[in-house]
Amino acid sequence: MQRWIKLPDGSFLDGNRICHIGKVDTFAKLDDEGNSDGSEHAVSLATDLPREHQITVTGSKEEISTLLKSLLGSGSA
Repeated sequence: MQRWIKLPDGSFLDGNRICHIGKVDTFAKLDDEGNSDGSEHAVSLATDLPREHQITVTGSKEEISTLLKSLLGSGSA
């Protein structure tokens, strides 16, 4: 049975296919002119071991937190 998880960019991923959740990284978010626009968070997800089956999801702290809670089963999504 598939368990669709909505990613911060609006696309969906089958949560049951994820075999690896990486460490959450934080980095500076820049605007179009190169000025600091706060911070952005990213987490890598893998649906298989080859690199072409791995993605990096970026979003705000709240978006990444909600995504991880949904994946780990403690979210309401």
